[in-house]
Amino acid sequence: MRRVTALKSRGWVLLGAAAFCLALPGAVTTLGNSAYAGGTLEERKQPMHFQWNACQPDCRGWVSAVGIVTSDSPREFDEFARGRELAGATIVLDSSGGSVNDSITLGRRFRGLGALTTVGATVRAQDERATVVPEAYCESMCVFLLLSGKTRYVPPVAHVRVHQIWMGDRADDAKAASYTAQDLMIVQRDIGRLTKYTFDMGGTGDLLSLALSVPPWEDLHELSRAELRLANLVTTEAATDVFPQNNAGVPMAEAKPTKPQDRFVSSAMEGEAQPQQGKSTKTAEAAVPTGGNAPAQPAQPQK
Repeated sequence: MRRVTALKSRGWVLLGAAAFCLALPGAVTTLGNSAYAGGTLEERKQPMHFQWNACQPDCRGWVSAVGIVTSDSPREFDEFARGRELAGATIVLDSSGGSVNDSITLGRRFRGLGALTTVGATVRAQDERATVVPEAYCESMCVFLLLSGKTRYVPPVAHVRVHQIWMGDRADDAKAASYTAQDLMIVQRDIGRLTKYTFDMGGTGDLLSLALSVPPWEDLHELSRAELRLANLVTTEAATDVFPQNNAGVPMAEAKPTKPQDRFVSSAMEGEAQPQQGKSTKTAEAAVPTGGNAPAQPAQPQK
């Protein structure tokens, strides 16, 4: 099956001296900006992985979801969630997108848990205390994962960017490429699936209109605060609505599952090599780092 791919985007500006962290009691730390930016950029090249981050002593923890959504991501999230009480958990996204169909599946998993969603980069200090840095990137299909949250918060310094889906094997020169009726059918089908999902999650037609108006030969469009509200991607302006600080009033996700796991469960558990780059799947995939200081380049489809 041919694939639709997420394409290029502008590089980010490295965090400056004004960078700050979400104030989580017992979890606030300060990291060097260059170390944070470089580490996060490298993680964003990999298939999406999930990690539980404990928050001590007086606030609830959260799930970090970092990287590219692949055909394995829904299964890996199911493995991660097994043995954990994740109902009402906060999911912190830092992703350049990925597979359309698999992002839809994953987003429905999040909604089924009644998850809260936000954008941020989870970092750890030497003492292992976790911190959420709000200047992070949620691009392409990550935006629709953000939409899956029952409550959705986007920090003012976060970057939420959208564009069209496209055929991955013609990503290098979308204008010059030729397309068959089958290709057009695949794109139309997935737009239909994405439209239904958007309305099921409480999004608006404005979100679809903004995303589908950006062709693959242009940079991604970064949503303004007004556009975030128009798309219904933001349901609250208070970080404390997605990072509750009173454990007695909300369900607490367990820090340790019944089966120990680290980062994400991959095909290595079945005797295969662990993937090093995002693998192509049914539809769209972003296989290049975005939100970095490298020059923009189109995604390369994987086989």
